[in-house]
Amino acid sequence: MSFKNKLNTSKIPRHVAVIMDGNGRWAARHGNERIFGHEQGVEAVRSTVEGAGEIGIQYLTLYAFSTENWARPQDEVQALMGLLVYAIEAETENLQKSNVRLGVIGDTDKLPEEVRKKLFECIDTLRHNTGLTLILALSYSSKWEILEATRKIALAVAENKISPAEIDLERFEANLSTAGIPDPELLIRTSGEYRLSNFMLWQVAYAELYFTEKLWPDFRKEDLFEAVVDFQNRERRFGLTSEQIVS
Repeated sequence: MSFKNKLNTSKIPRHVAVIMDGNGRWAARHGNERIFGHEQGVEAVRSTVEGAGEIGIQYLTLYAFSTENWARPQDEVQALMGLLVYAIEAETENLQKSNVRLGVIGDTDKLPEEVRKKLFECIDTLRHNTGLTLILALSYSSKWEILEATRKIALAVAENKISPAEIDLERFEANLSTAGIPDPELLIRTSGEYRLSNFMLWQVAYAELYFTEKLWPDFRKEDLFEAVVDFQNRERRFGLTSEQIVS
């Protein structure tokens, strides 16, 4: 029986975030260079996006490229940027047919001009869609994001637009790159690693964490459904007791 048939349709997480890890190891196991793993990972993205739309997930955020990834060998970085342009061009039509809207978080000013151009063209093309919102985290890290939010608020204080007393959770979150996006309820990481890797540290404070040994190129919608079933079987207390939740 598919895990899709085990889902409680009334308890689908509104926002799922994914740390897509294991492309390099997948390629090595198959006797190929790392970029081959990244290329195969595109199919995993396609299947996961399709599955998210099928079960009614409203937001899906994929950690595609971190600020730390810029330090990787330049040939790999260049190949990744080229693959990103190709994937955006190749998938725009499918995303349009699936009623998917596209968004991005991260320091996009650091992306190559061609990547930015294709990315924002795709975002504009899909802007009127009303289904799943797919968010790509590109040149993103949580420490960068929190620092940027702090700078914006500090500048507003320095310009006497707000007082320090007006800085609260809502104002801080309004200055994050995820402003207006609900926090993830479920965070999935592939490849058997057990860390968050500087990803959405503020936003996943109360997310359920799901780790799988499966390498990203092998991940498919059925694996997403399995993660959501696991999520639905957990008790989410948000600091309360089990008795309070029941009552």
